[in-house]
Amino acid sequence: MKEDFYKILGVDKGASESEIKKAYRKSAIKYHPDKNPGDKEAEAKFKQAAEAYEVLGNSDKRAKYDQFGHAAFEGAGGFGSGGMNMDDIFSQFGDIFGSAFGGGFGGFGGSNQRHSKGTNLRIKVSLTIAEIANGVNKKIKVKRKIQAPGTEFSTCSYCQGSGQVTQITNTILGRMQSTSTCKTCSGSGKTVTRKAPGSDANGQILNEETVDVKIPPGVEDGMQLRVSGKGNDPISDGIAGDLLVLINELPDENLKREGNNLHYDLYISISEAVLGISKEINTVTGKVRIKLEAGIQSGKILRLRGKGLKSINGYGTGDLLVHVNVWTPKTLNKEQREFFQQMRDNEHFVPSPDKNDKSFFEKVKDMFS
Repeated sequence: MKEDFYKILGVDKGASESEIKKAYRKSAIKYHPDKNPGDKEAEAKFKQAAEAYEVLGNSDKRAKYDQFGHAAFEGAGGFGSGGMNMDDIFSQFGDIFGSAFGGGFGGFGGSNQRHSKGTNLRIKVSLTIAEIANGVNKKIKVKRKIQAPGTEFSTCSYCQGSGQVTQITNTILGRMQSTSTCKTCSGSGKTVTRKAPGSDANGQILNEETVDVKIPPGVEDGMQLRVSGKGNDPISDGIAGDLLVLINELPDENLKREGNNLHYDLYISISEAVLGISKEINTVTGKVRIKLEAGIQSGKILRLRGKGLKSINGYGTGDLLVHVNVWTPKTLNKEQREFFQQMRDNEHFVPSPDKNDKSFFEKVKDMFS
């Protein structure tokens, strides 16, 4: 089981953004590869700290982590599932360190090489209730930008390969220094000197790939998974962006979702309610047969335990709640009408609920408790 992100950074769940950032900086400096050359344990802790900060340092991801734990980011590789590498860390969190390592946070092993990262891609995947219940592997066709073979680069002459431009401005308060991304190379530190045929101004072409996405059971509508390294390539050296997979839950004709529980409306006739009957219904795990006792009342809720959706946290499985609805016919023939007229005042047809028959509001209360 993965260690809690808050524990890794040594902060409590109520920690502020600045406290989390400060804790990450302290931990990462302690275990930085430059300070611990060849120490695999320190390198592992360095990656753990970065993985924790990648989630807790982002308000949206932190909210999902607080609600779903590690499972919110599992099933698609990348951050949150052990897929981090040094390039991920160096390219995304360099600004955290300032001048802690010789004026910058360049690369692994003390290198000052600049690492860039390509842009992310986003795609929506629609899932049925059955797919959400059991988990599914989806093959998704993605068009992503990659470097065209034969493209040649040279060091950007404007920023001298740093990817950044420093400007000094004279003000009434003195000389002010500011740093911005180089507009000539877009921060990559390199410019294209020779383009391959069919490539764009950055020497890239559009390439279609089929990406395997493993979607775990219990995902929810609006949840976002990430496939590391399946976004666009950077303009020059570096690592590819990520593929962000947005979950879209398709409506089901019979089943309605409420968290991990599912609801099913079962309609029966008056005759079936009076005499009792056995009914077969569809669930996310297959068909099941349920027995309705004679004299069952409309509004009765039958709970089929474990027939709902798995928790994305792995904390068990929800239930299927079957709502019994007795269907009253709207049209009757002469014989049927005469029968019910005769039964109107019969003692067996006069409503007589006992103390065990709960009201509608009591049933609703029980359902949500």
